[in-house]
Amino acid sequence: MAYDITGKVIEVNPVQQVSDKFRKREFVIEVTEQSGQREFVDYVKFQCIQDKCDLIDESYIGSEVRVSFNIKGNKWEREGKVNYFTNLDAWRIERAGEQAESSAPFGDYAPPPSPDDDPGLKGDFEDLPF
Repeated sequence: MAYDITGKVIEVNPVQQVSDKFRKREFVIEVTEQSGQREFVDYVKFQCIQDKCDLIDESYIGSEVRVSFNIKGNKWEREGKVNYFTNLDAWRIERAGEQAESSAPFGDYAPPPSPDDDPGLKGDFEDLPF
């Protein structure tokens, strides 16, 4: 399940090479919400993993961004003890005011135009054998 949140980037950590096959970069955004006369500030830490580490760098600090992310929960057992932890895995980061990479309802995939969308295409489809 995917979620979105908007806030100001306040910290971007360097990429960590955790193992030969796994790397991650963590960053924190400040999210401010108004409720009546009160203002609430939350600091939300995200991680980018593998090829997504390149989505953000130090140039984003101070910028207002929209983060698209998934919630990942894991179970970890060691010596009879069970622990659970949750990560917020960012998969898209957009500076506020920039248009989304894909505003199409199909995500990153845009279907090809049909003759109904563009009447000029009708002639291109008339000679198809089906």
